Amino acid sequence: MKEFELKYGCNPNQKPAKIYMKDGTELPVTVLNGRPGYINFLDALNSWQLVKELKEATGLPAAASFKHVSPAGAAVGLPLSETDRHIYFVDENAELSPIACAYIRARGADRLCSYGDWAALSDVCDAATAAYLKDEVSDGVIAPGYTEEALAILKTKKKGNYNVVQIDPAYVPASQECKDVFGVTFEQGHNDLRIDEAMLQNIVTANKELPRQAKIDMIVALITLKYTQSNSVCYVKDGQAIGVGAGQQSRIHCTRLAGSKADNWYLRQHPKVMGLQFVDGIRRPDRDNAIDIYTSDEYEDVLAEGAWQKIFKVKPEVLTAEEKKAWIATQSGVTVGSDAFFPFGDNVERARKSGVQYIAEPGGSIRDDNVIETADKYGMCMCFTGIRLFHH
Repeated sequence: MKEFELKYGCNPNQKPAKIYMKDGTELPVTVLNGRPGYINFLDALNSWQLVKELKEATGLPAAASFKHVSPAGAAVGLPLSETDRHIYFVDENAELSPIACAYIRARGADRLCSYGDWAALSDVCDAATAAYLKDEVSDGVIAPGYTEEALAILKTKKKGNYNVVQIDPAYVPASQECKDVFGVTFEQGHNDLRIDEAMLQNIVTANKELPRQAKIDMIVALITLKYTQSNSVCYVKDGQAIGVGAGQQSRIHCTRLAGSKADNWYLRQHPKVMGLQFVDGIRRPDRDNAIDIYTSDEYEDVLAEGAWQKIFKVKPEVLTAEEKKAWIATQSGVTVGSDAFFPFGDNVERARKSGVQYIAEPGGSIRDDNVIETADKYGMCMCFTGIRLFHH
């Protein structure tokens, strides 16, 4: 396939639209089902790069959940705990492959933002992954291959219109890339920066202890940031992005946004949230939205008389601000990455409140001393990578 005609571009008024290779060669993708759109392909190609690099850097299967050309979540394929299965709504007896675990964890980072996502898989999509995807609201998936059973499952989704794209895993893009903005062509070298453990050697804090899992988490954070609209900050725990703050003009706002998402992820493990009893037959999006509201300051919207009966079998007790603060304070072992330097120590102060103990950022601020001093105050381990990861 040398050219694929799209229904329209970013918006319905932007026609005609298509994807093709400027040199006239075959596209590296094959549409196996559905008709992906312009934004679908932007998500597909960005998310594929992320999971491919994450697999290469860690040796673990990787997955991502993309929305509007930024990851809502990304993860490597570590086994799910009982708590994971509960908060991600996975049958306790379901047999899960590593790639299925990777996608479940990627989508579980922020289920609200992953609503209607584009999924990316580093490995061949199997039946276990397809079965989970089938029950979620998703626009499409990209992978290097699909088993016959997986493809059959996915073709039943969205009345047979679910977008399934296969990419050639051996495809290597041209060394130079360009795009047009307002009729002006921009050209730059493709960002083929390799992110691995070698980038984590410059530890600038007094605490030099960087465990193996923290290194993996730093790599997950940095590769996720490489494909997140800047400015961006990413919180990671146990190989899973648990909070991504994208596209903010202020770095502290990125840190706060990503931190609040990490807090929300952790709040879903609070006993009161784990114990919520939903009415039979509730739709997954309604359930996810109810949890988000219940753990927020707007909890009265789902606990009001006449409202809670439509969602819960039993009216839940309020999860108080004091309880939420106490629970979040028990979070630990979190890593945070930033696509550019922290200009002030306030970013470290905010990250600490979400359990951050490890930091990976480029360094290079005129206030690096203040940032290091703040990290030292809390016994954190911080690496200066020396590499900026802007993505636009």
